[in-house]
Amino acid sequence: MLEARELACMKGPRWLLRDVAFCVDPGEVLWIEGRNGSGKTTLLRMLCGLTPPDEGVIRWDGQPIRDAGETYRRELLYLGHANALKDDLTIEENLRFAMQLAGRATLSDEFDAVLAQCGLADRRELPVRVLSQGQRRRVALSRLWFADAPKLWILDEPFAALDAESVQRLSDRLGRHLEAGGLAVLTTHQEVPLPAGRVRRLRLDA
Repeated sequence: MLEARELACMKGPRWLLRDVAFCVDPGEVLWIEGRNGSGKTTLLRMLCGLTPPDEGVIRWDGQPIRDAGETYRRELLYLGHANALKDDLTIEENLRFAMQLAGRATLSDEFDAVLAQCGLADRRELPVRVLSQGQRRRVALSRLWFADAPKLWILDEPFAALDAESVQRLSDRLGRHLEAGGLAVLTTHQEVPLPAGRVRRLRLDA
């Protein structure tokens, strides 16, 4: 379970977030909504431990994430708004590098299957610099398809730049993750087909 209580964050002289609270259980996704500048990305960074809150606490399975340390980070997969890809590396090189950084071994057969499921198999040797924005986003998101993907996904605008087919593909993958007891926290400005009955919503500018 991921839980936040009385979270607050200041930006300069004002409160960007204050008294934010929620709970996400296994099999659920938290959809964070709000206008630009309302603190959505800041809240995601707080959940990842990248931005410490000025007030409040975030707990994973009852333990504050600042105390859980590496145990919590092993359970977490964060995909930011930027794709974090190297333009001069190929799709395959980028993904293998990302998986190595995460300390996750990848078998060749599984790697082939993931690229095929994400519609990238025929582009694996292309440098990222020649890809469209939608293709780049699919490369970054393909990490979600590996069998040992962590339990908690934190996704900043994952549906941005995707075509209708890719939106449905990601929604289906998210649904399978939740059915397996995974959790997700995401932001999106789009109305997307998220799994019915598994979505909690949090609006920051309410």
